[in-house]
Amino acid sequence: MLARDLLEALAGGDAVSGASLARQAGVTRAAVWKQIEALRLKGVPVEAKVGGGYRLPWATQLLDGPAIRAACPVAVQPHIGMVEVHWEIDSTSSELARRNPVLDDLSFCLAEAQSAGRGRRGRTWLSPPGMNLYLSVLKRFDGGFASLSGLSLAVGVMILRALDEVGIRTAGLKWPNDVLAGNAKLAGILVELSGEYSGPCAAIIGVGLNIRLPDSLHERAGQAITDLAALTGGQPPDRNRVAAAVVCSLAEGLRSFERYGFAAFAREYAANDLLQGQSLRIIDPRGEYVATGEGVDERGALRVRRGDGTLVTVDSAEVSVRRSGA
Repeated sequence: MLARDLLEALAGGDAVSGASLARQAGVTRAAVWKQIEALRLKGVPVEAKVGGGYRLPWATQLLDGPAIRAACPVAVQPHIGMVEVHWEIDSTSSELARRNPVLDDLSFCLAEAQSAGRGRRGRTWLSPPGMNLYLSVLKRFDGGFASLSGLSLAVGVMILRALDEVGIRTAGLKWPNDVLAGNAKLAGILVELSGEYSGPCAAIIGVGLNIRLPDSLHERAGQAITDLAALTGGQPPDRNRVAAAVVCSLAEGLRSFERYGFAAFAREYAANDLLQGQSLRIIDPRGEYVATGEGVDERGALRVRRGDGTLVTVDSAEVSVRRSGA
């Protein structure tokens, strides 16, 4: 029995005996227990019931590539390349990078789990299987890196549009690439570029969206995090529905960004900018200072006003921005 098969057998949320699982898979109960422990090590909170049996504390859905594609509007589907789902992979972004030359534009890679998922500034993105959404998309551009200013901010708007599609309207955007709800991180975005500065180039955009987080992940995250379950009273939307909303929004939004750039998203970004008017602590390699958020400029760079009234533009990837006192 593979861990994926076991998770699928437990996905309904009902208790299933070890003997039944062993019979279904044609293996020993010891083999079942071994895979239970493997899932637990990956962060899946499999419960052992008194009197025997195993269960998840909630029902879940495994990702289904064809179902995700089919859920997108008919007008959008022709523009979507590959929609591929892996059980476990090092990183969905790394997989697209390896296959970049042979993939169609707007190809998507999703995974139930990542062994080396990553976020901004080299941080690890915790990725237990069967609970959240980990995906990357490949988008090619002809105008070079200079034409991609504000891309990560525009992707944040696309994620908010997808969340709105599944009934989540309480999230906002924290420059440059976080989606927050209630001051806790709900989703993260990582954009990686390759190609020519002034010619053809490609962006691989990784998105991690929390749908259900076990307590163990809250303890390991090192920051305030939240999930769709917390925002919906414990009943988050179906994972494939969420995945389809994100895929469709990215497919439509990235084509719009290709034509119009960040200008097509600037107004929506401003309406959801969680740093606007806030007292912020800016930390960069040269030091640290407190300033007030003043929105973003036409390139997507953060504008802040220091105590002496000086307006400063922040656009370095090495800069950390936090609410003052956080």
